[in-house]
Amino acid sequence: MATGLRAVSKTASTTAAGTAIATDQIAASVRDLTKRFGDRMVLDRLSLDIKAGEFVAMIGRSGSGKSTLLRALAGLDREVSGSITVAEPVAVAFQEPRLVPWKRVLDNVTLGLRASDPTRVATDALDEVGLTERISAWPLTLSGGEAQRVSLARALVRSPSLLLLDEPFSALDALTTISMHRLVLQLWERHRPAVLLVTHDVDEALALADRVLVLGEGQIAYSAAVDVPRPRDRNHPTLNALRLRLLSELGVRLDDTDELI
Repeated sequence: MATGLRAVSKTASTTAAGTAIATDQIAASVRDLTKRFGDRMVLDRLSLDIKAGEFVAMIGRSGSGKSTLLRALAGLDREVSGSITVAEPVAVAFQEPRLVPWKRVLDNVTLGLRASDPTRVATDALDEVGLTERISAWPLTLSGGEAQRVSLARALVRSPSLLLLDEPFSALDALTTISMHRLVLQLWERHRPAVLLVTHDVDEALALADRVLVLGEGQIAYSAAVDVPRPRDRNHPTLNALRLRLLSELGVRLDDTDELI
């Protein structure tokens, strides 16, 4: 796995608490990141560290800046102030698979890939996501779940140190989403990139992540470690308590019996 670093603006080398950390222990470090859209402050001096190999989920209300932060980490939005240091390479999977319709599945995965044998690397990645039999298919013949698997394979072939997932399961049906959750965890456990998952789904965040962040008013408003072994039972008492706390942080009102109202 590559260990190169990409720095934007000044280089960050401390945690949010000010403690020095070694750069080979983190996949992403953000300091005082600020972004405005006109008069609206979207990110307000946000600071964040993601450890190497850590699976982090970020939730927040629509418009809270989740995708803006992800795009900045991916290097897709440089109109920000503050500092970003990320371990290269970085790969992104979006809500839409963004496959090139006039290229077959294999060619979509090898697109832009720099490898001595890109076909072999891409074939191995497609095998990992269970799409060996669809290697010559056209994108328009794929189901939604299959298209997202191709998107994951395209990310995997870059052996990312940091994998950014921008609501990649939100358009899938419930059963396909469960299957994709299992696949993502299997791939993460096998390859161990750091992962930042942006999602609106609290249960999805609790099922997958080591740590869940709530983004609000342009900053990390709340952070919770998820210390429950995988695979996780969503009815586990710890998860139930975390779910209620996260919903509260998101502004969802609860009555005295902890039922949503």
